[in-house]
Amino acid sequence: MNNVERLTPQEARQLMRDNRWQKPTSGMANGYTQANLVVLPQELAFEFLLFCQRNPKPCPVLDVTEPGSPVPSLVAPEADLRTDLPKYRVYRNGELAEEVSSIEHLWQDDLVGFLIGCSFTFEQALQDNGIPVRHIDQGCNVPMYVTNIDCQKAGRFAGPMVVSMRPIPREQVVRAVQVTSRFPAVHGAPVHIGDPQAIGIHSLERPDFGDPVPINPGEVPVFWACGVTPQAVAMHVKPSLMITHAPGHMFITDLRDEQFGVL
Repeated sequence: MNNVERLTPQEARQLMRDNRWQKPTSGMANGYTQANLVVLPQELAFEFLLFCQRNPKPCPVLDVTEPGSPVPSLVAPEADLRTDLPKYRVYRNGELAEEVSSIEHLWQDDLVGFLIGCSFTFEQALQDNGIPVRHIDQGCNVPMYVTNIDCQKAGRFAGPMVVSMRPIPREQVVRAVQVTSRFPAVHGAPVHIGDPQAIGIHSLERPDFGDPVPINPGEVPVFWACGVTPQAVAMHVKPSLMITHAPGHMFITDLRDEQFGVL
């Protein structure tokens, strides 16, 4: 286990707050739950919360902040969502406007932060079961793809599901399903196994987010619902301001992964 894996959540967040870590967070602070971030004006918060409630596979909610507060009091009461992620994306009217390492200068009194479960949570469980996780082994970001699977509409929020992909040895696919299905609060079991074109993905070599990874002989592409889905939805809804994590650059909570596992 390397030093990054041994970090506490507080130490990891301090690195990000000090702009000393701006890389993807997979494998960081091992054993602690990571989360996707969505920040919206209060006038859209209820509709987005309803969207998450109707789409629990891609958008399992872990915490919601009070309007104007950057503190996720349930999952990390000493944290600050404005500074404690390595990289953020800022969308204006549905278009990606910039990537930044802090959103302090953008924070407003009416903003509400949502933390959404992340599939990084079950990756340690996969590894503990002898199932390789390619993007961790290669030190890159997980590949993510926009699909043709429509989410359930809620108010102004509608759009396609985004999935993350991990190549799994054919003989271990059933075990991967069993392991990840124990974590329904962080995407749970896969939404698709095998043929990517069946869900509208035409090239695994060109992910919409993240980095491509090779699929070796005898491996099957397995797809899980992904918390980057709100970013794809933002391009349809076009809110005046929406702030998210940069894909793969997650918020690390104080919660342990096993708190989300079910027997």
